Amino acid sequence: MTTEAAATQPEEQQIRDMLRQVIDPEVGINIVALGLVYRIEAAADRVVIEMTMTSPACPMGEMIMEDVHAALAKGLPDTVKVEVSLVWEPPWNPSMMDEASKQHFGWEPE
Repeated sequence: MTTEAAATQPEEQQIRDMLRQVIDPEVGINIVALGLVYRIEAAADRVVIEMTMTSPACPMGEMIMEDVHAALAKGLPDTVKVEVSLVWEPPWNPSMMDEASKQHFGWEPE
């Protein structure tokens, strides 16, 4: 990798921070805190994200996916191709949330 490519390559944490802007409208918490983002792979010219919803029947799924694309388009250079895949394995469950989200819902930490 050239020095120039390394300088422009987004880092996983930067991508994660962009995704924190995407709020699940049903619960009012961002998708990272909810544990919906399973994988982030960042390269100089491409970002691959695998994520899920709280349920396959989530009525807000399409809107959340649009918000993910919008947040990444706003934060990444136009030259970076974004691939977002919706996956169902492993199935999401409340234990995937961060501690603050669990406390918000009144669930005891495991």
